[in-house]
Order: sequence, then C-alpha cells, then structure tokens
Amino acid sequence: MWELALRLVVNAVGLWLAAVLVPGIQIDDVPSLVAATALFALVNTLVRPLAFLASACFIVLTFGLFIVVINALMLALTAWIAGQLGLGFRVDGFASAVFGALIVALLSLFVSSVLRWRRGPPQAGGPA
Repeated sequence: MWELALRLVVNAVGLWLAAVLVPGIQIDDVPSLVAATALFALVNTLVRPLAFLASACFIVLTFGLFIVVINALMLALTAWIAGQLGLGFRVDGFASAVFGALIVALLSLFVSSVLRWRRGPPQAGGPA
C-alpha cells in the first residue's frame, strides 16, 4: 500500500517538475496537480498496457525508444481528459509531452532504483 502512495507522490512531483521545467506544461494550482496525478495514474493503469500491446512491433523495431512516444501520448491524453473535466492541467504540443514524460519517467526510475538498492539483493529461497 505504501508503494502505491509513494508512486503517486513521485508522479505528483514529476508532473510538478515537468510544469516548472517545460514551457508547454501548465498546472494552475495544487488541487489541479492532485487531480492530474490521480488521472495520470488511472490512464497509466488502464490505457498504457493496451498501448504497449498495440505497439509491440514498434517497440521491438525501435529497441524500446517507442516507449517514450507512448509515455508522451499518456501524458497528452491525461491533459486532454483534464481539459474536458475543467481541471487546470495543460500540455501544449507533442514536444512538451515528450519532455514532460521524460522528466516523470526519469524521476520514477531514480526513485525505483533507490528503493531497490535499499532493499538489497533478493534472499535465496524468497520471492524475487
């Protein structure tokens, strides 16, 4: 349960950092950030696996680089849904979505690596 909460916090920080660093991403206020984070988690849970499945050939052909495009599309979809719901979260253009998705993904990768490092290597006979 705490890992889910940590992932949500990391996504929220990543979205906020993307809004600070990428000119085409805007978050109006903290409630919009919280709602966009929840919406982003929902999109990544429901839509992202389908996008991976539908684009498996492109992922293999590009040696995984197409995942950046998928992540950008998930961020753009989140922003579009947020706009339809009247939330203060906007992504202007695909380039902004790519850079924003890279920021969120790199932060998430860093936190996951730190957590894995703190846990240490898996014990023999235990779950991996």
